[in-house]
Amino acid sequence: MVRLKDIAEKAGVSTATVSYVLNNKGNVSEETRKKILKILDELEYKPNQIAKSLKTRKTSTVGVIVEDITVFNAPEIIDGINECAEEHGFSILLTNLRLYKRIGNNFSNVDKCKHLITNAVDSLLSKQVDGIIYIGVHTRNVTGLISEIDKPLVYTYCFADSGYSVNYDDEFASFEATNYLIERGHRKIALISGLIDSIPAHERFNGYHKALMKHQLILNPSYVKTGDWSYESGYKMAKDLLQQKEPPTAILAMNDLMAGGVLEACRELGIQVPQDLSVIGFDNRECSLYYTPKLTTMDLPLRKMGAKSMEKILRLLNGESETIEMNTKLRCRLIVRESVSSPR
Repeated sequence: MVRLKDIAEKAGVSTATVSYVLNNKGNVSEETRKKILKILDELEYKPNQIAKSLKTRKTSTVGVIVEDITVFNAPEIIDGINECAEEHGFSILLTNLRLYKRIGNNFSNVDKCKHLITNAVDSLLSKQVDGIIYIGVHTRNVTGLISEIDKPLVYTYCFADSGYSVNYDDEFASFEATNYLIERGHRKIALISGLIDSIPAHERFNGYHKALMKHQLILNPSYVKTGDWSYESGYKMAKDLLQQKEPPTAILAMNDLMAGGVLEACRELGIQVPQDLSVIGFDNRECSLYYTPKLTTMDLPLRKMGAKSMEKILRLLNGESETIEMNTKLRCRLIVRESVSSPR
């Protein structure tokens, strides 16, 4: 193992000078700096990161706890975190809780898994991470799942009272999707909601309602159906809607899986999309590209959420807490494909 002493002797300088160059500090001439860097390269010197972290009490490592890595939102968020971390010389330690596998959509049971979360946090803190990012499996309030820690903590795809968070604006996204349908001439617009106890479902309903009110359209209760985020519920709710005496000319489904169920119901009933019915989904999942017709949908800024979460950690580490927005909401983007047209 190459030591600082070996480099100093070869360069004819003190070990302190070598240390200054390694840490980009001190008043070292450019000529000496270049000479030491050349020797470092020749000797293939690798700094002892463990010893350095013990001295500085920083590891340039961020812990990432993901509730379930198999859920569609997680990979892109993690990639955004990783990319931002690499750009700033940081690495990540990833822990997967597998909550969706354990409790599914029944988030009232999450307390049964709280010990897993506590163990994950304790494990990361024992590895001296500089901060922690917590990625939810579904947007909800997770206050109390993580006890107070003395490291920066940022939540994404979830939030906590008095905690830093990064999410997307569900209400505005639903408003934009509904407004797009209205601008295309639709007046009879139905909504297939997610689970009734879901915060995103509530916010997306609010956005839908606000768009109707903006254009002085009356909310028809028979056009609002509650699904459970599944393909099957989208299929069932669409059949109920499309067999009404006055069926809608457009359906906004609160996710792409339920929108796929809507398309299946249309095929069975002989309804052509978009000629007879326009359909918009939500999430821009990969399946939306392979439906027939290709699905118009709202794209979630998942990668940006990950990057923004990492940026908040970095700013907190730099002591900028007073200037950081507590709860950041990013805008979604409408992806126009083939499933919407003007009504006949």
